[in-house]
Amino acid sequence: MVRRYQHRALVEHNGMHRYLMAFLEWTTVKGFSKDTLKRRTMALRKFIVWCDERDLHDVREVTKPILERYQRYLFYYRKSDGQPLTFGSQYVMLAPIKTFFKWLTRDNHILYNPASELTLPRKPKRLPKTILHVDDIEHILMQPDVDTEEGIRDRALLETLYSTGIRRAELVNLTVYDIDPRRGTLRVNEGKGGRDRLIPMGDRALAWLTTYQHKVRPSLVVGRESGILFLTNKGQPFRRSALTGRVKRYITRAGIDVPGSCHLFRHAMATHMLDNGADIRFIQAMLGHADLNTTQIYTQVSIEKLKAVHAATHPAKLHRDEPRQAISDVDDDGF
Repeated sequence: MVRRYQHRALVEHNGMHRYLMAFLEWTTVKGFSKDTLKRRTMALRKFIVWCDERDLHDVREVTKPILERYQRYLFYYRKSDGQPLTFGSQYVMLAPIKTFFKWLTRDNHILYNPASELTLPRKPKRLPKTILHVDDIEHILMQPDVDTEEGIRDRALLETLYSTGIRRAELVNLTVYDIDPRRGTLRVNEGKGGRDRLIPMGDRALAWLTTYQHKVRPSLVVGRESGILFLTNKGQPFRRSALTGRVKRYITRAGIDVPGSCHLFRHAMATHMLDNGADIRFIQAMLGHADLNTTQIYTQVSIEKLKAVHAATHPAKLHRDEPRQAISDVDDDGF
């Protein structure tokens, strides 16, 4: 805690701080999301602290070699557990710096942009580490005790995650007005990238959600009605970390030991729909991906169709008794 305040003091003392505040104000005025604002604030504060430790106090002192030196610093940085920053994390730390210096140049605070030719690390496109089977998902959904109000709420919450594939941040921001039972839809307001989208909900998820709204939620509301759909036992909106912990407990209770929590349902929804024949563009619309290439990664983990094609077309087929016969032949020969 002391270290955090020391860093804040260093940032405010540095001459770059006033430009940072102006840039963050511009980010807000232009309608960027709160998450974007948070990421830019964190990344630029850390950069300015790094500059301050090297007696750099003016944005005009920052050159391309200095930015490349900072990039090397991030590459060789080690966390408390000794692990390096992933290339994805390095990208998150460097991308706001490029945007910051582009803004400084455009608003004539500096004469040239030292970050214009800074090459950012490639963002890795890794396959999801875990794709839960349909049976695993169903087992997790059965874990809440639906004889209690808390269990009904949690079942509705889990069903919503699986049915729609929305992100954790999108779920905690849902309001009662975002659900349309008659049309069977859910509206996501200002999802990732500030984009809205309207997506369908399955009948089962809607049924649990309707039960929660009518029988449970009214008793959770405390004080002035906020309109937030999912409320904690104390009547407050869920914090993201609290939601992660709650979902993780149900996954563990189901006897499933895998990394991840809320996002597992997003991966599962996309993969299971692809396995059952959904067009990739419909999956893109459900997930809210701006770029189809982002959604394409699920075609690499949707394995059921590929297995069926492999079994039907690969020439190296074996009858079920062939392996046993081969072993018997080896034994008879004395090997």
